[in-house]
Amino acid sequence: MSGVWKADPSASPRRRLGKSSHELGQTSGNASCPDIWELDNGDIAVIGQDCTGDYQARLPEGVSVDPGERLIVIPRATLLAAKPDVPDA
Repeated sequence: MSGVWKADPSASPRRRLGKSSHELGQTSGNASCPDIWELDNGDIAVIGQDCTGDYQARLPEGVSVDPGERLIVIPRATLLAAKPDVPDA
């Protein structure tokens, strides 16, 4: 891959990776639904809580959240449920 990666905002959600928050029992309503989606260009979209401000000063050396980026936290169960849907290569 050459150049700097940049998100393509025109990409559309193609398929959910894993199970919905409702299936995992992580939500009781339609709001606050952590999720992981593969986009039609192959990139991944993550829906979670924005914790950038909480972690910004505590990130390991060499790790940063650049302007325009956010540090998103999702439940462990959301990622584990997505594992079977993530290709090895």
